[in-house]
Amino acid sequence: MNKSELVDAVASDTGLTKVQSAEAVDAVINSIQSALKGGDQVSLVGFGTFLVTDRAARVGRNPRTGEEIKIPAAKLPKFRPGKGLKDAVSVPESKKKKKKKK
Repeated sequence: MNKSELVDAVASDTGLTKVQSAEAVDAVINSIQSALKGGDQVSLVGFGTFLVTDRAARVGRNPRTGEEIKIPAAKLPKFRPGKGLKDAVSVPESKKKKKKKK
Protein backbone atom coordinates (compact mmCIF):
# COMPACT_ATOMS: atom_id res chain seq x y z
CA MET A 1 0.00 0.00 0.00
CA ASN A 2 1.39 3.39 -0.94
CA LYS A 3 0.43 6.82 0.40
CA SER A 4 -2.36 7.47 -2.12
CA GLU A 5 -3.89 4.07 -1.39
CA LEU A 6 -3.71 4.86 2.33
CA VAL A 7 -5.47 8.19 1.71
CA ASP A 8 -8.20 6.36 -0.23
CA ALA A 9 -8.62 3.82 2.59
CA VAL A 10 -8.86 6.60 5.22
CA ALA A 11 -11.42 8.44 3.07
CA SER A 12 -13.61 5.36 2.66
CA ASP A 13 -13.37 4.37 6.35
CA THR A 14 -14.07 7.83 7.77
CA GLY A 15 -16.35 9.42 5.20
CA LEU A 16 -13.93 12.32 4.76
CA THR A 17 -13.08 13.64 1.31
CA LYS A 18 -9.81 12.55 -0.26
CA VAL A 19 -8.40 16.05 0.26
CA GLN A 20 -9.29 15.99 3.97
CA SER A 21 -7.92 12.46 4.29
CA ALA A 22 -4.65 13.47 2.61
CA GLU A 23 -4.33 16.38 5.04
CA ALA A 24 -4.97 14.05 7.98
CA VAL A 25 -2.39 11.50 6.80
CA ASP A 26 0.15 14.28 6.18
CA ALA A 27 -0.53 15.72 9.63
CA VAL A 28 0.09 12.35 11.31
CA ILE A 29 3.32 11.79 9.37
CA ASN A 30 4.56 15.32 10.08
CA SER A 31 3.73 14.98 13.78
CA ILE A 32 5.66 11.73 14.04
CA GLN A 33 8.63 13.23 12.18
CA SER A 34 8.64 16.32 14.40
CA ALA A 35 8.52 14.25 17.58
CA LEU A 36 11.38 12.01 16.41
CA LYS A 37 13.42 15.01 15.30
CA GLY A 38 12.97 16.47 18.79
CA GLY A 39 14.28 13.28 20.37
CA ASP A 40 10.90 12.00 21.56
CA GLN A 41 9.33 8.65 20.83
CA VAL A 42 5.78 8.14 19.61
CA SER A 43 3.85 5.25 21.19
CA LEU A 44 0.56 4.15 19.69
CA VAL A 45 -0.87 1.51 22.02
CA GLY A 46 -1.76 -1.64 20.12
CA PHE A 47 0.10 -0.48 17.00
CA GLY A 48 3.71 0.20 17.92
CA THR A 49 6.39 2.69 18.86
CA PHE A 50 8.43 4.99 16.66
CA LEU A 51 11.79 5.92 18.20
CA VAL A 52 15.28 7.16 17.35
CA THR A 53 18.33 4.99 17.94
CA ASP A 54 21.99 5.95 17.88
CA ARG A 55 24.39 4.06 15.64
CA ALA A 56 28.01 4.32 16.72
CA ALA A 57 30.78 5.43 14.41
CA ARG A 58 32.67 2.54 12.88
CA VAL A 59 35.32 1.65 10.37
CA GLY A 60 34.16 0.14 7.11
CA ARG A 61 35.91 -1.06 4.00
CA ASN A 62 35.50 0.09 0.41
CA PRO A 63 34.64 -3.15 -1.41
CA ARG A 64 36.23 -1.98 -4.66
CA THR A 65 39.61 -0.83 -3.32
CA GLY A 66 39.78 -2.51 0.09
CA GLU A 67 40.60 0.86 1.63
CA GLU A 68 39.36 1.48 5.18
CA ILE A 69 36.86 4.30 5.53
CA LYS A 70 35.38 5.96 8.58
CA ILE A 71 31.60 5.74 8.81
CA PRO A 72 30.28 8.51 11.09
CA ALA A 73 27.82 8.02 13.93
CA ALA A 74 24.18 8.47 12.98
CA LYS A 75 20.70 8.68 14.45
CA LEU A 76 18.25 6.28 12.82
CA PRO A 77 14.46 6.10 13.00
CA LYS A 78 13.16 2.75 14.19
CA PHE A 79 9.73 1.15 14.54
CA ARG A 80 8.90 -1.46 17.16
CA PRO A 81 5.55 -3.16 16.46
CA GLY A 82 3.10 -3.56 19.32
CA LYS A 83 1.26 -6.69 20.39
CA GLY A 84 -1.95 -5.74 18.59
CA LEU A 85 -0.15 -5.31 15.27
CA LYS A 86 1.85 -8.49 15.75
CA ASP A 87 -1.32 -10.45 16.51
CA ALA A 88 -3.14 -8.99 13.50
CA VAL A 89 -0.32 -9.88 11.12
CA SER A 90 0.66 -13.30 12.43
CA VAL A 91 -1.20 -16.39 11.30
CA PRO A 92 -1.51 -19.28 13.76
CA GLU A 93 0.16 -22.53 12.68
CA SER A 94 -3.17 -24.34 12.60
CA LYS A 95 -4.56 -21.92 10.00
CA LYS A 96 -1.56 -22.03 7.66
CA LYS A 97 -1.96 -24.14 4.55
CA LYS A 98 0.09 -27.26 4.80
CA LYS A 99 2.00 -28.45 1.77
CA LYS A 100 1.17 -31.93 0.61
CA LYS A 101 4.06 -34.33 0.44
CA LYS A 102 4.41 -36.30 -2.75
